[in-house]
Amino acid sequence: MEKQYRYPSVLTIAGSDSGGGAGIQADLKTFSALGCYGTSAITAVTIQNTLGVQGIHSIPAEIVAAQIRAVMDDIRPAAIKVGMVHTASQAYVISETIGEYPGVPLIFDPVMVSTSGHKLIEDDTIAALKAGLFKSADLLTPNLDEAALLSGITILSHDDMYSAAKLLVDQGCKAVLLKGGHLDGPVIKDIYVDAAGHSEVFVSAHVRTPNTHGTGCTLSAAIAANLSLGLTLLEAIGKAKVYLSLALEQGCNVKTGNGSGPLNHSFDPQCMIKLRIEA
Repeated sequence: MEKQYRYPSVLTIAGSDSGGGAGIQADLKTFSALGCYGTSAITAVTIQNTLGVQGIHSIPAEIVAAQIRAVMDDIRPAAIKVGMVHTASQAYVISETIGEYPGVPLIFDPVMVSTSGHKLIEDDTIAALKAGLFKSADLLTPNLDEAALLSGITILSHDDMYSAAKLLVDQGCKAVLLKGGHLDGPVIKDIYVDAAGHSEVFVSAHVRTPNTHGTGCTLSAAIAANLSLGLTLLEAIGKAKVYLSLALEQGCNVKTGNGSGPLNHSFDPQCMIKLRIEA
């Protein structure tokens, strides 16, 4: 019998960025660059470019759920990444729908405020997220602003980062990777804390670049892609950090638009990986 193969597939549930630098577009570029097959469920259509977000059109919750089921019932991804969730109804239905398909690793990047300062979620959505996805995700990947909003802690130092991450775990998260890119310094320190009591610091060089749009989306997407390839969570985080740093470096001298430009997701694209299907 002829050998059969499958692609390592990943599902992103997030908003669409018309400028192509973040959201669904960044996630799919990342999956492809890492040799994975990307699928998507769109939560919102944003009107944006490198200068910022001008508007948001939310997708009805039942349509979001239908997109998720269409992918899960047929392609069945090996990992899921959730990004922008615009409404409380979406938050509830996404958590409920994903719960119908247990055993798939879930990375949740709680996108709440854009780089330009535009609020991306409604007020009652945060409570809905904390009641569902916040606790069911295998990893939460907030930046400093998002972690402060979720934990109630003002974050001004690495000690504050650890306290906030620990508090989020105490509130029900399985694991948190708190990103420290917004703190000044020659290096970036991301703090990992999990419910088992393990903590780790991921250190990377601070890349000086005007093109940082979509960094959070890219990191969480890369972690999900690496999980789909069979890596452990900590291995997936480590490799995703390396990919992100290189994507920032390779795109630092490129001008795209007149504001904060995108990373170079395809600096070293991998061929689509084929995994053998065992008989």
